[in-house]
Amino acid sequence: MKRGGLILLLVLMIVLGGGFLALIWIDMRHSVNTPVKLPPPTRSSQEPHRSQERPRESREPKGETNCDASGVSCASTYFADWKWPEDGSCHATVRNGYPEPDARCTPGGVTPGMTAETLRDPAWRTKCIRNCQSSEQQKHVAYEWYGVSRPADNQGANQVCELDHLVPLELGGADGLGNIWPECGPDSVTLRERYFKQKDVVENYLAAKVKKGEMPLGEAQKGIATDWVQYLDIARRECSGNRC
Repeated sequence: MKRGGLILLLVLMIVLGGGFLALIWIDMRHSVNTPVKLPPPTRSSQEPHRSQERPRESREPKGETNCDASGVSCASTYFADWKWPEDGSCHATVRNGYPEPDARCTPGGVTPGMTAETLRDPAWRTKCIRNCQSSEQQKHVAYEWYGVSRPADNQGANQVCELDHLVPLELGGADGLGNIWPECGPDSVTLRERYFKQKDVVENYLAAKVKKGEMPLGEAQKGIATDWVQYLDIARRECSGNRC
């Protein structure tokens, strides 16, 4: 082969080899920059489905109550105009042998937003409104209004007084001081027979009637605020044996 032909063949081989290398380099770049599409993962038939939503227990611990969801506000609506009483200006009255508060000092009241449906809700708890507007310590001022000496050892079997919600929290009673009065005595009977324990029977009776739909909530609230003693006899009969 002539020298010129040999040189031409060599040049041609160099050109072809360079083109081949260029193709390989381009293919490698494409492979690096192009994302790899993997097939969707398969779930074993024995693997449970996991929801993206957290379990209810992790959001709302068992036993807790979401009071805000009830729509009940921490406020008091009284059945009459109320203003702060002077010390010693309030006097309990007696009806059928049982004490009732001075209507000027303790007209009674309710918590806005409370309904019979709220009371029927198993999640509802009176702790949602207990001491929400007046603390336990603030309620002690009612002793001074009624001129009653605060008992020294007022607990257990020795309890003779209760700072009572006239309209009970079980009926959506207000926690404001216009619904609080000291219900005391007598100390010569057992704890179960004391006045505040007898009123508990009435409260349980009325709450049961409202929850069963046998009495409107407003009627029960107004009735116990006006004269709680009027329900005592029927409450004792209906609630005997802890039926209320």
